[in-house]
Amino acid sequence: MKTLTKAEEQIMQVLWKLGPSFVKDMIDAMPEPRPHYNTVSTLVKILVDKGFVNYKAYGKSHQYFAIVSKEEYSHKTVKNLVSGYFEGSFSNMVSFFVKEKDMSVADLEKLLQQIKNAKK
Repeated sequence: MKTLTKAEEQIMQVLWKLGPSFVKDMIDAMPEPRPHYNTVSTLVKILVDKGFVNYKAYGKSHQYFAIVSKEEYSHKTVKNLVSGYFEGSFSNMVSFFVKEKDMSVADLEKLLQQIKNAKK
């Protein structure tokens, strides 16, 4: 799976949220300042070429839809993050967040409970 730019990810977030959409719908769902129609149209075509999005044609209009799920992309992105920055160790990643004080004891306990539940 190819990596997305921030702009491409923003388009994917909109498609995941809205479901099948026309370019105008995507633009309307974006925060201000909204990108120009041609910019979004170009980004969506790149996403089609990368295999993240497909479309259904209605005459000259195209309704776009994600063919890569948010869960699938998130899974791949997190795995790449862990392998690239934490030597492939989720433990190293959790330790990093604890050291940075981004993770509380309650968060750790919740994580531990989720791990225990997953093993059952």
